[in-house]
Amino acid sequence: MREELTDEWQKRGAENNRDYEILTAEISKATFGITPNEYKKFKGINQENLRDHMDDFELILTMLGEKTTTEIHRTKDSQGVPQLKNDARIGGQIAGTARKQIERKIGRSVISNNNYLQNKNRKKLN
Repeated sequence: MREELTDEWQKRGAENNRDYEILTAEISKATFGITPNEYKKFKGINQENLRDHMDDFELILTMLGEKTTTEIHRTKDSQGVPQLKNDARIGGQIAGTARKQIERKIGRSVISNNNYLQNKNRKKLN
């Protein structure tokens, strides 16, 4: 899904890594209330891929925000970073609404400072 989204961004006017960072941050901020860099700090990782350290809910909500954003771009035929950024915010808000509803029903945050890879490796050692 991520590759599909970044391909869409490239076709619609995102030109460099900074554009992708801005758009990704917009989805994350609207979904989770924090940017990917803030999320990495929260999980205690530096250069590693954030997705590798997310649990199921975090991954599902990330994918929901990205897929929704991709479909909004296609539906609106958005062009240029400002329009893409607006779509990314909306896609992230939809995923953020789902996150809040899940959290209300399960009684806890789905955003976790647990590091999935570290936990998985610890379980293998035990």
